[in-house]
Amino acid sequence: QVQLVESGGGLVQAGGSMRLSCAASGRTFNSNVMAWFRQAPGKEREFVSAINWSGGSTLYTDSVKGRFTISRDNAKNTVSLQMNSLKPEDTAVYYCAARDANLVYLRQHQYEYAYWGQGTQVTVSS
Repeated sequence: QVQLVESGGGLVQAGGSMRLSCAASGRTFNSNVMAWFRQAPGKEREFVSAINWSGGSTLYTDSVKGRFTISRDNAKNTVSLQMNSLKPEDTAVYYCAARDANLVYLRQHQYEYAYWGQGTQVTVSS
């Protein structure tokens, strides 16, 4: 089992930066593929980024490439999402997610992830 708690959301102006963190607990964190998803009002939850157990492999959705960076610190059991050059369309609730420990591939579909945090709101004003 993995428990996830996000933090770092809030309000920022367009063009600004924000860093989200996800604190994980559970024995298998270091083996889990981790990801960030987001859900805007009236829209489906969408994939943002994923990272493998070592941090050596990452995946991003096209709309955030070059602006967002995912990273992890297995010693601290945390995953972070550094968001730069934020746009109003980045406004959403951001969720941290984890795959089961025996699943090593990065995936973009939410149903591939077994564990979820409660989400943190990110609002980008124009």
